[in-house]
Amino acid sequence: MSTSIRPPSRHTHRADPVAASPLTGLGSLVRLYGRISRRAIIVWTLAVLVLVPASILAMEEAYPDQGALDARAMLLDNPSAVMMTGPYFATEHYTFWAMVANELFLYILIPAAIMSVLLTVRHTRGEEEAGRLELIRALPAGRLAPAVAALIVVSLANLALGAAITAGTLVMGGEIAGSLALGLATALTGMVFASLTAVAAQFTEHAGTASGMALGLLALAFMVRGVGDVIDRQGSWLSWFSPLAWAQQTRVFVDLRWWPLLVSLAAVIALLVLAGALSHRRDVGAGLRAASAGPRSASPALLARGGLARRLVTGSMLAWGIGLFLFALAFGSLASSLTDFIEEMPAIGEFAPIAMDDVTGSFSAFVLMMLTTGPVALIVSGVLRMRTEEFAGRLAGALVAGTSRVRLALMWFLVVLLETALMQVLLGLGVGLGVWAATDDTAWIGDMTAAALAYLPAIALYGAVALALYGLNLRLTSVAWALVVYTALITFLGDLLGLPDGAKDVSPLNHVPLLPSAEFEGVPLLVMGVGAVVLVVVGLAALRRRDLAAG
Repeated sequence: MSTSIRPPSRHTHRADPVAASPLTGLGSLVRLYGRISRRAIIVWTLAVLVLVPASILAMEEAYPDQGALDARAMLLDNPSAVMMTGPYFATEHYTFWAMVANELFLYILIPAAIMSVLLTVRHTRGEEEAGRLELIRALPAGRLAPAVAALIVVSLANLALGAAITAGTLVMGGEIAGSLALGLATALTGMVFASLTAVAAQFTEHAGTASGMALGLLALAFMVRGVGDVIDRQGSWLSWFSPLAWAQQTRVFVDLRWWPLLVSLAAVIALLVLAGALSHRRDVGAGLRAASAGPRSASPALLARGGLARRLVTGSMLAWGIGLFLFALAFGSLASSLTDFIEEMPAIGEFAPIAMDDVTGSFSAFVLMMLTTGPVALIVSGVLRMRTEEFAGRLAGALVAGTSRVRLALMWFLVVLLETALMQVLLGLGVGLGVWAATDDTAWIGDMTAAALAYLPAIALYGAVALALYGLNLRLTSVAWALVVYTALITFLGDLLGLPDGAKDVSPLNHVPLLPSAEFEGVPLLVMGVGAVVLVVVGLAALRRRDLAAG
């Protein structure tokens, strides 16, 4: 039996006219990427829309008159306060809206930058690493369409965030020009970090490394701006090397100037051009910096129990631990300026758990509680990293090698818990060192380090909640993050908003005694510790029964 073979058509190699344009399929990809990220964008936008007016309302209650505002301005003579907020404008007459810009601006710029980094990585390097970009390019899609679609989606997310900030400010009585500038500056700053992420994504073939590089640049921008503003309270030459300073130098609600936003816009254009040029010099799925082949066999540390978790989690834990330690030092050193502030504004005790008869102790305890939200978020993130590994298929490889899923999950949880506990101790040490620097009393170092240990049962409880939800159903893991967000809201704004005790008691951190100023109570800590153990057992039992990558 013979088989006839038809000669190839002379039109076989002709370019498909549908895919002739480099932007073919752009609309479909924008809709696809928008659908993938719509929940994240909605959550970020709604969170800002609620928190911005809530924060302004809390400030109105905390600083009701000019005397209170002048007392708040006194803290800006402390370098640590400038480091943690921003440049000190309106020195002649410190107004309420000048304080809003000073207190709030930096802490809406940082979430915008983080959102932009995560979305950009997800739709660029994340798509390549997962192999989906190759599938898209196999369809009639233009060469530039995926990258442009990612840029459009991230731009829309930042515009939504900026609009929410402007709306939230206008609702609370902010002037139109200043409110618009606040929202626009935030959106442009988000785009600067999205563009930096696009450049970082060209150097590595892993999404985690790209996001780590971009977030590291954000931390560097924070430190450069802080040091620059300490040199000169209204911003020095060093401040201008930070994208965060470009937004703050618009001087919203004080002496509005628009031209610093042109610096942000120029940086976005230049960085996107650079990212495009670099992308032409590498293959799809590869980075400009080739990944090392690695050893032929795994190291004993990686093969040991919990080795995989240590390898994947420790790097980010270490980076965030260093950053939080520096925050702890800065906040602790504010104790040197606190006494005068309390004398000028004794009503501050109504809005924060600061005792008038033990200002330094209660303030240090409150600072430690606020900073503990960092380890809380990190233990949830570390535990839920198993979810990422499971969806990527790498967790199945570890199980095929002979490790039971229960033992793997238990060791993973213990590794994350141990590293988070070490970070918590480091936070207490940082606060103690800061207070010591402000008061010259070395006893604070030991007191605050010991006080940090009281939070370990609560931190373990958050991690156990994440593990239980992970074991029960992968779709429920977002509830763990909802608890973290709620905890942060209660910790930072619970007293200012006058929330009832029942609402605040939902947060496990609210049951930890504010040591060293408060009396030690062991029962709540014991209950949270037992609850953590029970939830870990529930999570491991549920994980044993469900299929991988399934609810």
